[in-house]
Amino acid sequence: MSTGLRPAPEPHTTRGIVIGGSLAGMLAAAALRPFVDEVLVLERHDLPAEPAARQGVPQARHVHTLWSNGAEAIDLLALGTTERLLNLGARHLALPADLVALSPAGWYRRWPETHHLITCSRDLLDWVVREQVLMEDADAQISVHPKVEVLGLRRWADRVTGVRVRRADGAYADLDADFVVDASGRASRAPQWLAEIGVAQAPVREVDAGLAYASRLYQAPSGSDTFPGLAVQADPLARRPGRSGTLIPIEGGRWLVSLAGTRGGEPTADPGMFESFARSLRHPVIADALAAAEPISDVSVTRCTGNRRHFFERVKAWPDGFVVLGDAVAAYNPLYGQGMSVAALAALALRTTLCDGGVRFPGVAQRAQRAIATPVLAAWSLATSQDVLYPAATGRSPGLIDYAAARYVRRVAYAATGRASIATRVTRVLTQERCAAHLLTPTAALSVLRGPLLPPLDAPPLTEKECELLAHGRGTASSRTASEEAATDR
Repeated sequence: MSTGLRPAPEPHTTRGIVIGGSLAGMLAAAALRPFVDEVLVLERHDLPAEPAARQGVPQARHVHTLWSNGAEAIDLLALGTTERLLNLGARHLALPADLVALSPAGWYRRWPETHHLITCSRDLLDWVVREQVLMEDADAQISVHPKVEVLGLRRWADRVTGVRVRRADGAYADLDADFVVDASGRASRAPQWLAEIGVAQAPVREVDAGLAYASRLYQAPSGSDTFPGLAVQADPLARRPGRSGTLIPIEGGRWLVSLAGTRGGEPTADPGMFESFARSLRHPVIADALAAAEPISDVSVTRCTGNRRHFFERVKAWPDGFVVLGDAVAAYNPLYGQGMSVAALAALALRTTLCDGGVRFPGVAQRAQRAIATPVLAAWSLATSQDVLYPAATGRSPGLIDYAAARYVRRVAYAATGRASIATRVTRVLTQERCAAHLLTPTAALSVLRGPLLPPLDAPPLTEKECELLAHGRGTASSRTASEEAATDR
């Protein structure tokens, strides 16, 4: 990583600047690389030389899943990333075959693979993406500069021409650029920076279900190398606080478990209550799995999980040379696992748009911002249409259309429990391979109306080996106290 910053690029060269060195920022740098002579990645915090925790990623301790569409987009921007992740212990979970999931309408069956998830720790994912982007950069066009804080944008006429920064030594500097990308995450100050250079405020919307996350690492038991992911979803139409849980296998033979609850049903940081909360979900399958495993970390809690979207694509006088992507555009409830995939698709949209004229072409930044809004819209609609239904959610109140849509989605989920064609359509929408209208075609609507072809499952669809592992855990668990049992509320 570089520590030197030249105020301006060499004569007759072009420069891109990316604000933020996390996953979204590194993918943005990869997207810019073909169109400029150099890319400076400016990261406010330090960056570890190996997979490790770092500042600036407040939700890193919780479950992160990379949908197949996001993984494919990352591989297009940084060839070999998925392969390297798998070589370092990440898991390829076939969907729906390797995921035991309880929807509000019942258990999904483990149909043959149509899509997949890549599961690993966020520490490993960020490090591998950064390494692969730099490794693919044979001409060393991309340089990463940690401990550099961006203070604002510089503008000339209708174009952003660089940024104002504060270096690690406290010195201030102006850096010239032909194109600037803000990928600084949920804490982005892009609205403030744009206001300071005279750009109109973009509309902002927020929907917050008051979700709190509690996560913990477990050493998985012997023989669980092929154990599936587990998910118990909340029911947004139940008119009570929603409680949910997810268990995913990650590198190092470990399980990462995230438990979540909306206002009035939140988990706590108390290690003694973690497994009893898991047992209070709509089914105790996650708690049964944890009884067979060994906790190896404290409980990490996050409460900043609201959905917030800036509609930058609606600003008519958008400046040339500036784009915002990732969580800086829209941050979602992490429950739906869309953030990383949307960031990857946004970076790919940026690269595709720049192919039309390069970084200095008039209007290309605005076109890129509008292209980025496409994957953002799909994820935003998914998250907010569910979150708005929970009691005490803030941002807006659900209307008749929301309830009608939710009941149709419930019917879709019910059909998907016993009809493979609808289960595949649901996965296509979740992975953004198709838009939500894919569930509304005449063929889909007729199948949804007819319902499942197979009867509902009355228990998790676990194999005999998987059931034996859970049975062993139930038989040997001794840590559950009488008070924890009393707290159980299925």
